[in-house]
Amino acid sequence: MEKGLLQLFENFLEELVRASIMLLELMGVIIIIASGVRGFYNYICRSPETKRTLAKGLAVALEFKMGSEILRTVLARDWEEIVTIAGIIALRAALAFLIHWEIREEEKLQ
Repeated sequence: MEKGLLQLFENFLEELVRASIMLLELMGVIIIIASGVRGFYNYICRSPETKRTLAKGLAVALEFKMGSEILRTVLARDWEEIVTIAGIIALRAALAFLIHWEIREEEKLQ
């Protein structure tokens, strides 16, 4: 009985994590699309805020996508998966750092 309950809880937790990963990935994609559309509109209107608006949207989207990668570590079963996920997190963190740096540089110019 106890093993069955434990297995049920483990399956529930795994499905919850999988659903959360998909939700965070979806939110990241939606933010990227919305930021791209808004950035394109600003570009067409020759707004000086174009670059900063797009960079801020991409930075927020990267944060959501990094959250999904962190949750993915819960499901990782072997070291190869963990190393791959760690690499993806490192790349996304580096991108986020560069985007935040670019935003600060743009704000200094304003």
